[in-house]
Amino acid sequence: MRVVIAGGHGQIALLLEQQLAARGHAATALVRNPDHFGDVQEAGAVPVLCDLESAELDSVASYLNGADAAVFAAGAGAGSGAARKDTVDYGAAALFASACVEAGVRRFVQVSTVGIEAADSPDVDPSFAVYLKAKKLAEEDLKPRDLDWTILRPGPLVNDPGTGLVTLGAPRLPRSPVTRADVAAVLAELIEAPGTVGKTLELVNGETPIAEAVRAVL
Repeated sequence: MRVVIAGGHGQIALLLEQQLAARGHAATALVRNPDHFGDVQEAGAVPVLCDLESAELDSVASYLNGADAAVFAAGAGAGSGAARKDTVDYGAAALFASACVEAGVRRFVQVSTVGIEAADSPDVDPSFAVYLKAKKLAEEDLKPRDLDWTILRPGPLVNDPGTGLVTLGAPRLPRSPVTRADVAAVLAELIEAPGTVGKTLELVNGETPIAEAVRAVL
């Protein structure tokens, strides 16, 4: 398969690129900084210069032509302001999904987050609420589209080594962390699992081997 990844220099994306290369797939990584091309190539992917905050729809679609699947793994990051959370976590996700529709790439996996149900809660820190609202808007934008989408909502992310063991299921899992390596491994499995189309899945570390966890939700 050829897989195009938005946010191709992110921590999860780089790990996913390694996973895809190990499985014999070809990954194209959309990257906004040419200084990051070396990291992407080392991970086994082909970097393409594309800033989803300023790119035109047709140019993004051109990178997707001929692809078998797409993964949205971009994010503004913890240190970004409210404006960039809107333009990246929501705006870039919507643009990337539109480009997939235009290019005819049906398989689409979107990385979201747990907790978006609390986006409007007064108990949530305002800066974090902006992030949750952007992710919620991105999900709402994706669901009506004519794409074979799967939404993955990881729990709080940690950089520990991957365990290969997770809990994967319908929303409202007990809140718990998950390693970025395990998120990447689950994404690699989901790309190859059309039985997860139309599902919104939450992910935390647990006790079930990843391949088995994915099969259980098919």
